Amino acid sequence: MTSKDFTLRDDPFVLFDEWLKEAADTEPNDPTAMALATVDENGLPDVRMILLKGHDERGFVFYTNFESAKGLELAGQPKAAAVFHWKSLRRQVRVRGPVTRVSDAEADTYFNSRHAQSRLGACASDQSRPLADRATLEARVKELAAQYPDGKVPRPPHWSGYRIMPLAIEFWQDGAFRLHDRVQFTRGAEGKSWKRQRLYP
Repeated sequence: MTSKDFTLRDDPFVLFDEWLKEAADTEPNDPTAMALATVDENGLPDVRMILLKGHDERGFVFYTNFESAKGLELAGQPKAAAVFHWKSLRRQVRVRGPVTRVSDAEADTYFNSRHAQSRLGACASDQSRPLADRATLEARVKELAAQYPDGKVPRPPHWSGYRIMPLAIEFWQDGAFRLHDRVQFTRGAEGKSWKRQRLYP
């Protein structure tokens, strides 16, 4: 798809799916990596790299510990922004919108699809809180592994997913001499029609 072609598209979710599939073929590591931005109780922004774990017309899904920094920030301000940067394709996608929790069924399905060691890690980690040393964490993982020798580790109640329901999605394609192509899709609320407009670089 050429830069000119994508500026004429009408459905940002379809376009995102196409770009993500292309990134999966060209990015050496983690094409689903995205920078997630939230704000704390003082309005101070916080950003970190995480992995996208699902996307459809409802939005973009990621998982975390509710008691982590991002979990606490989302509890206070349930809105977020994210950006994907695919360096090999010289592309970016920016997403902004309110955030809601996924259903328990969705969270269970994803949690149970993870490797047993990853499930143990999710249970053992008091994410974002002070840790005396690595040995403490490893000991806790070992204790949990002994508790669940069959590897059937249950999803902890404080661990689940969030869905960003975008009100704005911007697609950015690098251009020569910084004459980039930018197309922004916006809508007033979930389920409303998208408005498409080009932006100056």
